[in-house]
Amino acid sequence: MGTDQTLPIGMAETVLNLRGLRCPLPALKTRKALKSLAAGDRLVVECTDPLSAIDIPNLLRETGDVLEAYAHETGVFVFRIRKSE
Repeated sequence: MGTDQTLPIGMAETVLNLRGLRCPLPALKTRKALKSLAAGDRLVVECTDPLSAIDIPNLLRETGDVLEAYAHETGVFVFRIRKSE
């Protein structure tokens, strides 16, 4: 998953390294990080807890934010999330 995508002017991308944290911490820290973002900003979440593959999408259904991409790379789950309006 490359980071060479151009973001529209004024939009930010934040990477949140949650490797090594166990459920429910990845979902809780993702929720907290999303609250601090402006609409349209992106959050890239990196987790190693397999339950994050269930917890993060469920969190986004609750918050209304958008899961733009998901990848599982060598034991790391990577979620690219766009903050909703």
